[in-house]
Amino acid sequence: MLTSHEFQQFREEGYLIFPALISGEPLQRYKGLLDDLVERARVLKTNEDGFTLQPDDQGHLIAGRLFKVQGVCVVEPHLLDLAREPAIVSRVTDLIGASLHMFGTKYFPMLPQGGTSTGWHQDNHYFGTRSHLVLSCGIYLEDTDQSNACLRLLPRSHATGELVEHTSGEGTFAHGNWTEVDESQALFVECPAGTVVLFSANLLHGAGTNTSDRSRYSTAWHYIPADLDLEQFPFGEYKDRHVIC
Repeated sequence: MLTSHEFQQFREEGYLIFPALISGEPLQRYKGLLDDLVERARVLKTNEDGFTLQPDDQGHLIAGRLFKVQGVCVVEPHLLDLAREPAIVSRVTDLIGASLHMFGTKYFPMLPQGGTSTGWHQDNHYFGTRSHLVLSCGIYLEDTDQSNACLRLLPRSHATGELVEHTSGEGTFAHGNWTEVDESQALFVECPAGTVVLFSANLLHGAGTNTSDRSRYSTAWHYIPADLDLEQFPFGEYKDRHVIC
């Protein structure tokens, strides 16, 4: 159960960080599933079946170099076990209710020497809603710091409930729509493997470029109350919406 301090922090700052929440054999098992996805992508020359390749500086796809797996829990259903980990679910239910769905599952390998994931953005920009009941979840399967492009958050940027203007990305950030922020106000989430970050889908966040010789595996998805009607992601029709509890 969340503490009163954690509830207050989430309301005011828009995020909660749980270092090394997933550990031991489960962490290694999930990381192994993600290793397999990187290997599956090595033969690809174009995007297909949820696998998206990394763009180069000109925005051209790099053959065999994985950028993202969209719908990763559809591509690899065993990763639903990670989304249903009791340590995660108990904290999510405290925040948004006891009956949960999850949607929009993604995997970012952030491969060494140039891997990217997302620029500054708000998740709700992509979802056609400003609902405070959409709870984003990032899970970091490997140690992450500034050199391998840890998550960056802009605390309190969710408070107005408004969405800012986003524009199309270019070059290595060609996949997506991003915005600009005052990065001097950013929080860099340097954390050990197994860390879980829960944050408002209205909170501005993103990551830079991995300049290290290490990967930075992470998953991302979004928990919602089971009865929340999202027009773009209808339950029973959108295949990447899942019952959690």
